[in-house]
Amino acid sequence: MQVPLFRLQCGVNSYDWGKVGKDSAAARFAAATPSDDFSIQEEKPYAELWMGTHPSLPSKDLQTKRTLLDMMHDNQMLLSKSVAEKYENKLPFLFKVLSINKALSIQAHPNKKLAEKLHAKDSKNYPDDNHKPEMTIAITPFDGLCGFRPLAEISHFLQTVPSLRKLVGEQDADNFVKTVKDKETSSDESAVAANKKALQTCFTNLMNTSKDALASAVEDLISSVKSSGSDFAGGSNCPTPGSANLSALIQRLNDQFPGDIGLFVLFFLNYIQLDIGEAMFLRADDIHAYLSGDIIECMASSDNVVRAGFTPKFKDVSTLTSMLTYSYAPISEQKMHPTDYPYVTLSASAYSSNSSATLYDPPIPEFAVVRTALNRKGAKATFESIEGPSIVLCTKGKGWISVGPKREEVKEGYVFFVGSTAEVVLESEVEGGEDGDEGFVTFKAFCEVGEHVDGEGKQKL
Repeated sequence: MQVPLFRLQCGVNSYDWGKVGKDSAAARFAAATPSDDFSIQEEKPYAELWMGTHPSLPSKDLQTKRTLLDMMHDNQMLLSKSVAEKYENKLPFLFKVLSINKALSIQAHPNKKLAEKLHAKDSKNYPDDNHKPEMTIAITPFDGLCGFRPLAEISHFLQTVPSLRKLVGEQDADNFVKTVKDKETSSDESAVAANKKALQTCFTNLMNTSKDALASAVEDLISSVKSSGSDFAGGSNCPTPGSANLSALIQRLNDQFPGDIGLFVLFFLNYIQLDIGEAMFLRADDIHAYLSGDIIECMASSDNVVRAGFTPKFKDVSTLTSMLTYSYAPISEQKMHPTDYPYVTLSASAYSSNSSATLYDPPIPEFAVVRTALNRKGAKATFESIEGPSIVLCTKGKGWISVGPKREEVKEGYVFFVGSTAEVVLESEVEGGEDGDEGFVTFKAFCEVGEHVDGEGKQKL
């Protein structure tokens, strides 16, 4: 019987928002694996490395060149019987590396029901019938927009940014401020419903702005930003985190997408910054936009995106404004809170070097991710077998991966598929730095239907 461990050859997408040449982690990781049709071009932007079975860019076994999907169809035990039956012999998640040089679209991903409807209606722009909840883990410092801000912050901007207020409409802006006043954090159902309705009205008004009105408002906004500097939108009195950088952020985004509606959308959305290892989870129907950085991304296997700004691609404003839940929350609720992964044994040398195995476990069944950092040469992490598939990516350092008698060298950018029921051992070949610099870093995405237990010991079905 074939050992369920094999190295993958994974494709990379080039989009305008990607980092250029070797600055792109996605490109460097792709180039680590031999390929007849890929080499890094120094002037070309590289945006996404895809690892999985999605037909848009399927991964292949490096040796046989067969697609991972074909191999799973031939042998469903690579997935496990339960995963194969639930997800139709396909990997239920899509694992990615994104390298972001400039903003990519203001967007949301449809829930399962809406995805089916959009795909049936417009398969060109909505190529899947699946939902797309996704998780982001920073591998370099990252910033983006995620979810609607706390209502007090939106009220503040509606009262201190005249160009925004004009686009939303004076009457609806006044109604929003009055509706949410003293009820910004209320849990009363009627208050929450009224808040969401007022938010939807204002946001929908903004997104349906005419071209002429937008052009005039952007001119006023940029003029105000440049003249006010750090005092823009109330300066130190602004209640939103990161307000000191607001002027610089607006000018930066206007340089990338001059006159775009996204310049005003940012007043409605949380501005979020992630340090290396920090993460956030986006449910279906959550609005967001990534702005810069290199990230690990894991999602349900889908390529559905509803866009409405910061993009030259197809925009679907009516779908976006009608699909959103209009939930609002502070940044602290957008970030994930990872835990130690309980089903791994670290060697004594790993413990003594502050090595770690960290679990990022979103509230959905399709995937979870473990980040492992081994900071001493010879340090090992032994993962218990699970009833489901895994994909392992190395983002730093070098070492070894073993399943049974099979042992493979691992370097930065190498990607491996691990079949169901396999015990996996990772071993470092490098030392971490005395200043806390990590040595051998990997990410392991996995799925286990009906058996997976999260870091708090709760069964996730």
